[in-house]
Order: sequence, then structure tokens, then C-alpha cells
Amino acid sequence: MPTLAPTSPALHIPRSGIRLLMELAHRDPAALHLEIGEPDTAPAAHVVDAAARAAHDGLAGYTASTGLADLRAVAAERVARVSGRATAPDDVVVTHGAMHGLTMTMAALLGPGDEILLPDPMFPNWAMAAVSVGAVVRTYRTAAEAGYVPDVAEVEASIGPRTRAIVVCSPNNPTGAVYPADVVAGLVDVARRHDLWVLSDECYEAVTFGAPHVSPAAFDTDGRVVVQHSLSKTYAMTGWRIGYLATPRHELVETLGHLAEATIACPSAVGQHAALAALTGPQDHVAAAVASYRARRDEAVALLDAAGLGYVRPEGAFYLMVDVGQDDTDAFALRLLAERQVAVAPGSTFGTAAHGQVRVSLAAAPDALRAGLARLVDAVTAGEPGQAVTAGEPGQTTGDRARTGRLVEAN
Repeated sequence: MPTLAPTSPALHIPRSGIRLLMELAHRDPAALHLEIGEPDTAPAAHVVDAAARAAHDGLAGYTASTGLADLRAVAAERVARVSGRATAPDDVVVTHGAMHGLTMTMAALLGPGDEILLPDPMFPNWAMAAVSVGAVVRTYRTAAEAGYVPDVAEVEASIGPRTRAIVVCSPNNPTGAVYPADVVAGLVDVARRHDLWVLSDECYEAVTFGAPHVSPAAFDTDGRVVVQHSLSKTYAMTGWRIGYLATPRHELVETLGHLAEATIACPSAVGQHAALAALTGPQDHVAAAVASYRARRDEAVALLDAAGLGYVRPEGAFYLMVDVGQDDTDAFALRLLAERQVAVAPGSTFGTAAHGQVRVSLAAAPDALRAGLARLVDAVTAGEPGQAVTAGEPGQTTGDRARTGRLVEAN
């Protein structure tokens, strides 16, 4: 009887707590979904119409492994406009969602045993992708008291002799932090001095609440920054699985084309035509969504303030890290779902810096978000599920957390 290869990196891929809670919550039709980062709106009508036209017009066949030429050109223009780095269509690879692009990039740049630096807290799929290609994950801390913005010196101190790449994500998933320009420039400078690749996850570049998004590519002078984009969040196209990446290193583009050919042949043709419409069509749908997320954030933090629960105010993306005062956030999340029909993502899935917290998606429908947060607050203040700690006073620092379990609100 043949068995799985014990040396396969795939056997060591950790499970995402986000997906685990989502799958459990889908078994309960009455569950409120605050665990998954999925917009509650449908794609704009012109995007859906473009997909339907492509299917009806026979444009649903294979495309080039790197994507449609028209889409690569439009994506290149957007990258250049957003980042300030000159970008040509040949610098772009259309991907089967941003994670496909990021995983292929890791496969191209990292060998077995090479190290990659990820932020803590982190989106767990980054670590999953790194493990899948045989790489070793190291982390750099982002602290709640600093608004989850990394300290450049601490990042540099985290670099080891086998570190080859660093992931930067601003606006950040799961924290909602938006990194200032001087921090982003500092991270690129550190990468340059240590000869590291920078993998910039920019899936939420359009979702900011006043603080501007700054791309590491703006400070890239030698082609070490690979930017990763997605249509999922900005255009509510999560299941369409279309993203793109950009790099001026054409040997990397060629390798990624080979990887795409070996794994997916090409991205969905219908999805690419829809993406082309999304990027070139009216953007009022995006502006309305961002305004709605900002309003939901403001309402959510007001509710948490009234209840005395700690959090760090997000300045972008659509997530809110909430301190629930629980050491075992897995148990908390499972019991919250079972007993109160609310699904949240446990902090344990994001790393050690998310200890005692859960992630709430602000992309949930407003009524579901309102009701779900009310049930979460009730569970914490009532001491259920598990034993909640005593709420702290406004303005307490994270140093007080050992006594109160509360985080400071970073402005």
C-alpha cells in the first residue's frame, strides 16, 4: 500500500483557524459570519455583465499562462499609478487570486530551508504557503501599543543568515494597520542592505480610512519588491479568483509563467474579462464600499468602548482585533459559535502577538456585525465562553494587560 511521502512539505502545512471556523459556521444556517474577510456586497453590475458577455461570446477558453495582454496592461497602469514605480505590461503576471501569486513567488525565490520573515500577527496563509515550498518561517513583531506598525530596527534584528525574503502587508490583515511612508521606506532599505526580496501584499490598498496607502515599490531602486494584488476585496470578487503581481525582474516573470503553466494552465478567462471591467469601469462601487467599512468600524469601536473591551483602531482593510481576555482563543471561538452562533477568527491562528484576541470582519453585513459584536461583548462581560478577565480602564497600556487582559487603543 503506497503512503504519503514523509518528506513532503505538504504534510506540515498548518491549518488556518479562519477556515476551520468558517466551515463549522456553514453547518449552522443561523450563524453570524464575522470570521471571514468577504465583502457583503456583490460585484458591480458592469463586472457581472462583462463576465456574462465573455462567456456568451466564446471568450472562455485558455489564455496565456501569465494572463490576457489587455488585463496585464491595465494592471501595469494601476501598479504604476498606486506605487509610483514604472511598470510595463510585461512586468505583470495575472494569477489565480493573490495567494496563488504569493505561493508561486515563494516557490521561485525560496529553496528548502531558506527563511522568510512574516509579521506577527500574520495572515496564516502566508505561513502555509511558505511551508508548502519547504521554507522556514521567522517572524518580526508588530506591537499593539504601536498600532501594529513594525519597528524597523526590530525587523532588522529578526533577520537570520538564511533569510531571503520578507512579507510586508499594508493595509494589514489581520490588524488593519496602515504603515507610514517612513516605515515602509525603512523596511525596503533594510531589505536592500541585507539583500532580501520584499513580497508586498497589497490586497487592501484601496481600503483605507484617511491614512494613505504607501507601497514598498515606491522606494524600490533595484527590482527587489514584488507587489501582489487581488480583485477579491476591492471589487467583491472573492470566488472569482483573480489577482495579479508585478515585478520588473523578467527572469522572475518567466519562472512564474512556467509555474502557472504547471499548476493552473492559466487563470479563468471569464474571470479575467470581469477583472478588466472592474479595473477600467466606474469606481463608485469601491468608494461606497470603503465608506461603508469606515462607518462599520466607527460603530464597532463605539460599541466596544461602551462595553470596556480593548482593541486597536484599524486605519485600513476591514478587520478589527478585539481583546476577549482569553488565553485559549480557539476554545473561546468554538464555544462562541456553539453557544451564541457567532463565528470569529481566533487570535491563535495569527501568531503570538494576537494572544487573547479574536479577529472580527468589518465586511460582514451591518446588521450581522452589530448583532454579532453584541453577543461577543455579552459573552466576555458575562464570563462566557470560558473565564473572561476584568475589563480595564480607558487608556491602559499593554503593560497593564497582565492584570486586566486589555489592550491600549492606538490612535
